[in-house]
Amino acid sequence: MRTYHCIPLFIWTYMCHTVDTILLQEKANGYLSSKKIVSLTNDDGKMLRRTKRGWMWNQFFLLEEYTGTDTQYVGKLHTDQDKGDGNLKYILTGDGAGSLFVIDENTGDIHAAKKLDREEKSLYILRAKAIDRKTGRQVEPESEFIIKIHDINDNEPKFTKDLYTASVPEMSGVGTSVIQVTATDADDANYGNSAKVVYSILQGQPYFSVDPESGIIKTALPDMSRENREQYQVVIQAKDMGGQMGGLSGTTTVNITLTDVNNNPPRFPQSTYQFNSPESVPLGTHLGRIKANDPDVGQNAEMEYSIAEGDGADMFDVITDKDTQEGIITVKQNLDFENKMLYTLRVDASNTHPDPRFLHLGPFKDTAVVKISVEDIDEPPVFSKVSYLIEVDEDVKEGSIIGQVTAYDPDARNNLIKYSVDRHTDMDRIFGIHSENGSIFTLKALDRESSPWHNITVTATEINNPKQSSHIPVFIRILDINDHAPEFAMYYETFVCENAKPGQLIQTISVMDKDDPPRGHKFFFEPVPEFTLNPNFTIVDNKDNTAGIMTRRDGYSRNKMSTYLLPILIFDNDYPIQSSTGTLTIRVCACDSQGNMQSCTAEALILSAGLSTGALVAILLCVLILLILVVLFAALKRQRKKEPLIISKDDVRDNVVTYNDEGGGEEDTQAFDIGTLRNPEAREDSKLRRDVMPETIFQIRRTAPLWENIDVQDFIHRRLKENDADPSAPPYDSLATYAYEGNDSIADSLSSLESLTVDCNQDYDYLSDWGPRFKKLADMYGGDDSDRD
Repeated sequence: MRTYHCIPLFIWTYMCHTVDTILLQEKANGYLSSKKIVSLTNDDGKMLRRTKRGWMWNQFFLLEEYTGTDTQYVGKLHTDQDKGDGNLKYILTGDGAGSLFVIDENTGDIHAAKKLDREEKSLYILRAKAIDRKTGRQVEPESEFIIKIHDINDNEPKFTKDLYTASVPEMSGVGTSVIQVTATDADDANYGNSAKVVYSILQGQPYFSVDPESGIIKTALPDMSRENREQYQVVIQAKDMGGQMGGLSGTTTVNITLTDVNNNPPRFPQSTYQFNSPESVPLGTHLGRIKANDPDVGQNAEMEYSIAEGDGADMFDVITDKDTQEGIITVKQNLDFENKMLYTLRVDASNTHPDPRFLHLGPFKDTAVVKISVEDIDEPPVFSKVSYLIEVDEDVKEGSIIGQVTAYDPDARNNLIKYSVDRHTDMDRIFGIHSENGSIFTLKALDRESSPWHNITVTATEINNPKQSSHIPVFIRILDINDHAPEFAMYYETFVCENAKPGQLIQTISVMDKDDPPRGHKFFFEPVPEFTLNPNFTIVDNKDNTAGIMTRRDGYSRNKMSTYLLPILIFDNDYPIQSSTGTLTIRVCACDSQGNMQSCTAEALILSAGLSTGALVAILLCVLILLILVVLFAALKRQRKKEPLIISKDDVRDNVVTYNDEGGGEEDTQAFDIGTLRNPEAREDSKLRRDVMPETIFQIRRTAPLWENIDVQDFIHRRLKENDADPSAPPYDSLATYAYEGNDSIADSLSSLESLTVDCNQDYDYLSDWGPRFKKLADMYGGDDSDRD
C-alpha cells in the first residue's frame, strides 16, 4: 500500500493599521504565513511594505517499516513562483536528503528511498530551496520542514533485566512486596496502545502474584518457611496493547530467596589488626579492611562499622562495604610522621537490622582493636582545601574562567607545581585548567537541564618529581537560567458530554517546566490570539499553575463534529519569558445522566439500534445453508426426470459392447463387431485394428469360416480362444462382452433406421394439426417437395 500525504498550504493575510501591531513569533510546529505583507510607518510618514516568501511547509508524515514495492511517497514541494515551464529546480538538504529522501527537482515530489524505523529516528528536519535554472538564484528563501515517522506496533516489551534476584523474609504476610520488574516498549507511548504494558505471572503460583500495572511481585501465601523451601523461580510476562489479543509480549525470570530472621550477632575472627600508612597518603585513602562474621543471611547479616571515641578517632574513618560487609579504614585527616607515628583505634561492628525478638541473647555488636603505623615519606603537593565548590551560570561563554584551585609543596624544597584535570572524571572534556595557576575554564557550552552537577578531579604534580602528585575533587554546580518553555505535564484525554451545559468543567490541566527558578514556578494560561473567541470552550486560569476547561454552549453532537482542537498559550514569569502553545483534543461522547462516559464514536450509535455483529453473521449463514439445500434439491429432481431409453423389462440387447479402457472412446468399434454373431457373412475379414499401428512382420491371420456352426455359444468360445492366441487381437484393457440370446428371432427388425432404405413416401401432413409448436416440422416434412428434399 502506498501512502500519500497532502501538504496543506495555509495563506493568511494580515493588514496592520497601527504601528503598535504585535507580530506573532513563528512556531516550528505552527501554521506559517504565505505571502505575508507587513506595513510599517517610518519617521517621515511613508508606508513601507515588505513581502515575505510565498512558500513554506510545516511537516509531513510517513509510516515506519513500509514494505511496498514502490518508494513511499512523502509529499510535494511547490512555490507560487513555479509557472510549470520547467525553469525552477527544487533542491532538498538536511537529515537523510539524497539517501533516505529523494526529490524530483522538476516537480518537487519527495519519496522515501528506504524503509524507515521510528525507533531509530522519529523526526527528520529538512530544508528546501527553489532555484531558477537560468540564473542559478533562489526564487524563494530556504524553507525548513519536518518529516515525522508514524509508529506501528513492531516492538515487544523488553524487561530491564533478563534475570532478577530478590529476597523476602520468611513468615511474611500475604501481600508483602518482593520486587518490582519493569518492561519498556520502544513503540510510541502517545500513539494508541502499542506501548501500554500489562504484567502477568506465568510461573510461581500460588506462592507469588504480580500487579498487572506496576509489575510489583507480592507474596500470595502466608507463613512461607525458609527451612521448607528457600528458592523460588517466578516467570513474569509483559504484554503490550493493554494485554489484548494480538499484542506482543516478553518474559523475564525472577529468582526469589526466602531469608531468615536475625538471631546471631556479628563476631570478629581476631581481636587486633595491624596496618601501615605513609604520611603523604591522600585523604580518603583505604588503609585496610576488617570483617566481622555473621551466620545470618541477607539483611540480617548486614552490619555497620564505627570508630569509638579515643585515640585516632578524628584522624581516621571507617566505612562499610555493603557488598562484602567489610569495614574499610580510611584516612580522614592529613598524617604527619613528625607529629605522631602510631594510632590505636577501637572499631565496633553492629547489625543494622536487629530483631527485637532476639535482643535477650545479648548486644548485637562486637569490638576489635586496629593499630596504624605512620611511615615517613617524601610528601606530594597539598591543596588549600579538602574539596572545591564552584557555581557557574549555564549560559556562560566557552573559554570563561569559572574558578581556581591552589596547592603547595609541603616539603622544604618547595618545588613548582603544575595542574591538570583527570579526564576519567571529565570524559566529555567540558572543562580545562591552566597548568600554571590552576584556573578552571569551560571548553564547551553548559546545560543545567542535562547535567546540573559536574564532579571533576584536579591533579597537582611537582614539576621536578612527576611521581609526587595530589588529587582534589572539584564540584561544579550549574545555575539555572530561564531557557525552556513550559509544556503540558501529561497527555490529556478530554471528552465532553453531548448533553453538557454551559459553564461545566470538563478538564483541569497542569504544566511542567525543565527550568528551576529560585522564586518557584508561576504559569499563566491564555487562548492563542488567533482563537481568542472560542464559541465552544473557555480557558479559566486557576492562578495555581493549573487551568480549567469550561463548556461555553448548551449541547454537542457527535454526528456533526466528534472532535474539537483547543490551542492553549502557556508562559512563565521568569526572565526572559518563555511560552509555548499546547493543543488539547476534546472528544464528544455520549454520557448518562450522572455524566459518566458511555461511547465516543458515531459507529456505536448506529450499531446500538440494529442487530449485533454475531446476529448478522448467524442470519447470513442460515441464508447460505438454505441456498445450498435448494440447489441440491433442484439437481436431484432434474436427475430423477431422466428416463431410460428402454424401459421394457423384456428388452433384449443384442449388440452390447462394454469398454473399460482408455482407448478410442465411443468411435472405437473395431475391438469387436457383435454383428458378426448374427450375420457372419457381413464381417470384414481383412479389417485391421485402428488402435495398433500395422506392422509388416505380422501377417493378417485369416481364420476358417465358422458360420456353418449353428451354436452361437460354441462360436463365441472359439473366437475367444482364437483372440487369445492372436498378437493382433484387441488390447487387453478393451473388454468385449458377448450375450448369447439363442437362435435368430423369427421377427423382422423393428428398428426405424432401416426405414430410410424403404422406397416409399411417408405422410407427415398430420403434423399441421398438432399446433404452432410443430409448425416448423410440418413445413420441413409436409408435402411431396419436402419429402424429396
